[in-house]
Amino acid sequence: MTNPSPWRATVLTLFPEMFPGPLGVSLAGRALAAGIWEIEARDIRASATDRHRSVDDTPAGGGPGMVLRADVLAAAIDAADIGPDRPRLLMSPRGRPLTQARVQELATGPGPLIVCGRFEGVDQRVIDGRGLEEVSIGDYVLSGGEIAALALIDACVRLLPGVMGKEASGTEESFSDGLLEYPQYTRPQLFEGAPIPEILTSGDHAKVASWRRAESEALTAARRPDLWAQVPAKPPNRARGQKTPKNKTDG
Repeated sequence: MTNPSPWRATVLTLFPEMFPGPLGVSLAGRALAAGIWEIEARDIRASATDRHRSVDDTPAGGGPGMVLRADVLAAAIDAADIGPDRPRLLMSPRGRPLTQARVQELATGPGPLIVCGRFEGVDQRVIDGRGLEEVSIGDYVLSGGEIAALALIDACVRLLPGVMGKEASGTEESFSDGLLEYPQYTRPQLFEGAPIPEILTSGDHAKVASWRRAESEALTAARRPDLWAQVPAKPPNRARGQKTPKNKTDG
């Protein structure tokens, strides 16, 4: 019986030396060495056709900065020769926000091709012509897409089978159920006068689960009202000692 093909990330960048970078250590690094996943960093400049290996030009219509040329980037994408089942991503601050749900989708597939933008952006014609899905990791601007690509790959790799020590590690964490993760504690029992919450050492798994759910809900409501607004309506959690209010029709 042959082993399934490893998950693969193909990265198009002007700085291939940035990869695998931090992905070569810790969990991702061990998984990379074990052959669970692979990474290929391809230099966009290899597809340039002039003697200066030019990849950019001034923006049409004027303005500051430079724009990554469509002909060069299209040639680099074509040269990567990826299968039609592999997503084609462009790391871009104007893209759709990367979510845990999208990460899970990418992690269960064969692995994406990721274009790392630079300069003022990428010629729209190659985005349209090569079907690039624009992805953002946050509402801020980086010098290039490489750091964003590293973040996306790390988020995917940690979900691959055999990467994390315990399967539950990937399910009981922030965003796995639409909520932020509950607070975590470990020894020592008392740290600078602050004890571990008593309920966590009670041995009552049902109460622990209820407490954690209540903490997740409270944190999400306070810090991420955008996420909290998407959580389906539910009865108040009683783990914090709250009383469920009576319905007006109750006796």
